Amino acid sequence: MAATLQGKRIAFLAADGVEEVEYVQPREAVENAGATAELVSLKPGSIQSFNHLDHSETYDVDVTVDEADAAGYDALVLPGGVANPDFLRGDPDAVRFVKAFFDAGKPVGVICHGPWTLIEADVVRGRRITSWPTLRTDLTNAGATWVDEECVTDGNLTSSRKPDDLPAFCQEITKTFTTTPTTP
Repeated sequence: MAATLQGKRIAFLAADGVEEVEYVQPREAVENAGATAELVSLKPGSIQSFNHLDHSETYDVDVTVDEADAAGYDALVLPGGVANPDFLRGDPDAVRFVKAFFDAGKPVGVICHGPWTLIEADVVRGRRITSWPTLRTDLTNAGATWVDEECVTDGNLTSSRKPDDLPAFCQEITKTFTTTPTTP
């Protein structure tokens, strides 16, 4: 993959319970394309990832969400897992951080259960989106049009359903993240 994201800074917002592959593969994709990726989380230290329902690796947090400034990032990725987005949507700083990307028109990638945080930020109304199938009712009730597709891009939002969709998701976020000017 060509270094198309050279000079871009990408935030990965995740907490304990993140689905490891949904954090690791998109991060590797943007880093391989030349971007700098940072793990933003609710608390300092590290987060515990999961492989489905089993503990997996831990990952060091670069910055806490209460200290992070969305203006300093070019794009945002919200990995899934079940617990991770539930923790994030319950944190006012995390919700504000996510909303700031949408307010600025910056690209956002979200997969699996990640859209729960988008619902809390009230940024899915009128959008076409996909997710893990059990979020269909939540997204529809929040005003989105839910579709069962591998990868969907609607404006600045790219979404995918599950780990099997990661090749398409990683390719699409790398492409859509290149279309925005680099943050100074």
